[in-house]
Amino acid sequence: MSEDKKLDGYSIEVSHVTKTFKVFKDRGYVLKDLILFANRRKFEKREVLKDVSFKVKRGEVVGLIGHNGCGKSTTLKLLTRITSPDSGTITMRGRVSSLIELGAGFHPDMSGRENIYINASIFGLTKGEIDAKLDDIIAFSELQDYIDNPVRTYSSGMYMRLAFSVAINVNADILLIDEILSVGDANFQVKCFDKMCELKENGTTIIVVSHSLGQIEQLCDRCIWLNDGKIVRDGFAKEVNMAYLDYMGEKRKEMTAEERAARGETNADAEQENVVIDAIHLLDDEENWLTKIQTGDDCTIKVHYEAKSKISDVVFLITIVRKNDGMLAYAAHTRNQDEYEHITINGEGEFKLHIDKLNLLPSDYKVYASIENKGGDVLDHVEDLCEFQVTSSTMDFGLVSMDKEWIIPGVVVTTATSALEKIGTAEQAKTNTRG
Repeated sequence: MSEDKKLDGYSIEVSHVTKTFKVFKDRGYVLKDLILFANRRKFEKREVLKDVSFKVKRGEVVGLIGHNGCGKSTTLKLLTRITSPDSGTITMRGRVSSLIELGAGFHPDMSGRENIYINASIFGLTKGEIDAKLDDIIAFSELQDYIDNPVRTYSSGMYMRLAFSVAINVNADILLIDEILSVGDANFQVKCFDKMCELKENGTTIIVVSHSLGQIEQLCDRCIWLNDGKIVRDGFAKEVNMAYLDYMGEKRKEMTAEERAARGETNADAEQENVVIDAIHLLDDEENWLTKIQTGDDCTIKVHYEAKSKISDVVFLITIVRKNDGMLAYAAHTRNQDEYEHITINGEGEFKLHIDKLNLLPSDYKVYASIENKGGDVLDHVEDLCEFQVTSSTMDFGLVSMDKEWIIPGVVVTTATSALEKIGTAEQAKTNTRG
């Protein structure tokens, strides 16, 4: 059977792929070190991918999720042919564009315009194709005033914008993306995401690696969860996301206080092993689990914990921060509230914070939860069990949405309804005149 017939309907086939890296403890790079310290060149083999197999249909959008080091980026690099598998086969059909190492191939002393030609040619475009797309690439990057300056004079944000604009405009059949949908400012991020949705509608096959589960759910038809180099689950994005978050909560319950402290989550002392926060969920009014929400919608944050002994006079805290920069969006606690002055916990329990109209503007956010004792000591604090994406049709930008009304003296504001009423009145007048 021919390869084309075999893969009919599929853009990507990964079959029993294994990848191992050598991790050197002390590796010399110059001849002197290699000769004098040969005994230091000890290494261990780390199997990053273990017998991984999956197929992606033409036009399908697939997300890869999992904790750091699980093999997501390695999978993309194998698909891009940056590196090769130790065993197994990978078949790609069509032109591939990758947004993994943005700007790879850019020359700092050349202008932005010259680097467009270099970078686009790496993706396989001819000079004629680049000429035809040049204006679109420059316009998308919004760097018209700087395009003939050397890229070494660009800020990091400008550099990334230009690289993203090239990669997104090459009319690829397959697009590979690794955590780069946070390029530039908030408005440009929205523009990039809209472009991804446009490519999806046009039938481009897309594989995206992201820690934003809301982004994965919004963009992807399907999600693959990798853990320790193996595929744990492959299915509908929301179902796989929920299973992944449940797993993270269970893993955290198994961690000691010292292990949590090493991750910067809590201080390690004997008392803190008595309570563990193991789940944080964002819910709608019907108690459905959310990873994305519209600006202005109601929601409830539910935190589940387990206390191994009785603890009196505890304080609950919930904090919402913007994911990309850690900016505080909102925080609430039960301290100094008479009805919650003497909270006692023992065994499993939960606390909830209901929010009428979550007026955050579009971005990715994380929920932190803490439990403190009456002296202010942190009994447990967690930052990695809940994140969500806020979407909105508003063109405002910043952190929060506010009720507003423009008041501009001397300007008559005509609504669409009143304009139609005026047209109807004029038509009726003409009819009456003719009659």
